[in-house]
Amino acid sequence: MRFAWVGCHAEGVSALAALLDAGAPVHGVLTLLPELAARRSAAADYGPLCRRHGVPLHRVANINDAGAQRILGQLQPDIVFVIGWHQYVQPQTLQLARLGMIGAHASLLPHNRGSAPINWAILRGERETGNTLYWLAEDFDDAEIIEQTAFAITAYDTCATLYQKVAVSNREMLLRLLPRLLAGERPARPQPPSKEPPLRRRRPADGCIDWERPCTAVYDFIRALTRPYPGAFSMLDDRRWFIWQASLPRVTPIGAPAGTVLGPVVSPLGDGCGQMVACGEGAVILLEVEARGAGSLRGCRLSEQRWTGKRWHDGPVAVAGERRSAPGRH
Repeated sequence: MRFAWVGCHAEGVSALAALLDAGAPVHGVLTLLPELAARRSAAADYGPLCRRHGVPLHRVANINDAGAQRILGQLQPDIVFVIGWHQYVQPQTLQLARLGMIGAHASLLPHNRGSAPINWAILRGERETGNTLYWLAEDFDDAEIIEQTAFAITAYDTCATLYQKVAVSNREMLLRLLPRLLAGERPARPQPPSKEPPLRRRRPADGCIDWERPCTAVYDFIRALTRPYPGAFSMLDDRRWFIWQASLPRVTPIGAPAGTVLGPVVSPLGDGCGQMVACGEGAVILLEVEARGAGSLRGCRLSEQRWTGKRWHDGPVAVAGERRSAPGRH
């Protein structure tokens, strides 16, 4: 049995490491060229892991181009694991794995199929999501399911903590699957039909905060788009600020227009300091914000800002030359 691995996202690193530690016959790893990986959110460097296990590492621009297909052809894999990869695998590439290619999707398929499932699950206020291991197919709706793992979305989760849960489930499901693959099995069950439309792709410009929404929706919006994604943002004093952390107060002030800074929140604990902002209903407390030229403000530095009475508002969606640290699947 010969395996190959395709991945660039951090959610796949621990799973590949576990397979290699278990002696899985991985004969090569394909990942993105460094200059392309630098543009992706949560991109991971597979170099140290591959060097430690003596596995050849190939850097490609596109899994479907001639160079990548040539590499896969030379590896002659029976199975290819495509975990944490952002490009659709075209039919001619799928054919290069004798038994098939295995992928993972961060939802309980067929629910939330499409782009950015983790972000959308938080944005929609969902309380449960999961991860699905499946056999890649020409039509995503025809993909057969191998195994699924469900986990809760708590009020304390962010996109980053949910991807940690995805990474753990990738590792656990693949370790359970490995003996069956080595024994020649191909576990699979049909994906249930669904009339649910695929999730649309999200882009950094979609991160503009609508303060007219209820405080719970604003809170969910911020934690759905925080690091390593591009971030939720709004304008204050003619400057675009990215809001990385927020909390929900128990007391919900009324009477102030949405987006108004109600005043500082102070605490002996630095992480509890911030600025309270009115929403369409209730308020949120901003705990960490960042702007070009101003750096990151959090704790007492943030609570000391003289922003009371000012209004956060919509501004230019794009700023020339600005780029956030962010992984791709957004």
